Amino acid sequence: MKNEKIYICLADGSIFEGKSFGASGEVLGELVFATGMGGYIETLTDPSYYGQIVMQTFPLIGNYGFIKSDMESRGCAVSAYVVREFCENPSNFRCDETLEKFLTDNNIVGVYGVDTREITKRIRENGVINAVITDNPENVDYDRVKAYKVTDAVKSVSSKKPFMSAADTHKFNVVLIDYGTKNNIIRELNKRGCNVAVVPYDTKAEDILSLNPDGIMLSNGPGDPRENTQAIAELKKLVGKKPIFAICLGHQLLALSQGAKTTKLKYGHRGINQPVKNLETGRTFISAQNHGYTVVNESVEAAGGRVSYINANDGTCEGIDYDEKMAFSVQFHPEACSGPHDTKFIFDKFIDRMGGNHNAS
Repeated sequence: MKNEKIYICLADGSIFEGKSFGASGEVLGELVFATGMGGYIETLTDPSYYGQIVMQTFPLIGNYGFIKSDMESRGCAVSAYVVREFCENPSNFRCDETLEKFLTDNNIVGVYGVDTREITKRIRENGVINAVITDNPENVDYDRVKAYKVTDAVKSVSSKKPFMSAADTHKFNVVLIDYGTKNNIIRELNKRGCNVAVVPYDTKAEDILSLNPDGIMLSNGPGDPRENTQAIAELKKLVGKKPIFAICLGHQLLALSQGAKTTKLKYGHRGINQPVKNLETGRTFISAQNHGYTVVNESVEAAGGRVSYINANDGTCEGIDYDEKMAFSVQFHPEACSGPHDTKFIFDKFIDRMGGNHNAS
């Protein structure tokens, strides 16, 4: 029930009291924070947040309400949602409903009135932590909380069957492997004249190649990339056959398929203000990101790749070019609907790669 006391109990035994909004119930998940003054619709509907309790660092969320046409997937992927304060009376000409109504309709537990700054500081200092949201903190099984892991993430969010999204003006055919894709990846490809055939995460390489696409797109998605052994095995068969462009989880899976390594970050990069540096030009761009894992820089060269972008804050890998294999990838989100839009030109790089392939055939 709205405004009733509710508690966020961290795996280390810390308890934060707040108030409930949205749906009721108890939720267990991995607690992460996301930065940014806006973009909460994209955050709530990004399948990459599967299995996670998402907390916004910006203190007021919901002031422009919920806009259904801005959704990045069919529903809400987060396990629960935590804010300092939510807006009950949004003001925007595109608003369809309030944030609270969306959470209620999608059975997502919300918490407000907690010290999100203090929780964020703890995560930054100690790393991502599991948590349970409950109305009865005395009955929490902390062994269960500590043992929680996000599993079967890609399987849970990927499309169950293929579908097509056609461009207004057709130039290229792209197969998008859906590991938990955001709708705006499809929109950006459509804008550039690509008919997009979206296929489930476990589609066989031979079935993809039988469509004779001009290029293959690997989407974002949730969870530990190393869990996806079947998808990685199929990617090995695709590399070098067609131009490939990969984003976020797709970037990590592509790297693993070539022999690179991934590791979990202390608290991840989530938000819309992450600086990435292009190593070739030296230019820094502001990007949207949502990942808890990263490709190990030192493992890239042995996998036949070249690190193209790094995170300007911590130096982690943000992009790889596989110059001899017609493939490239980025860890950040050039398709981010809410912005920033600094790196949308990377989609044009993919179009250029397909143009060369298309002309050659």
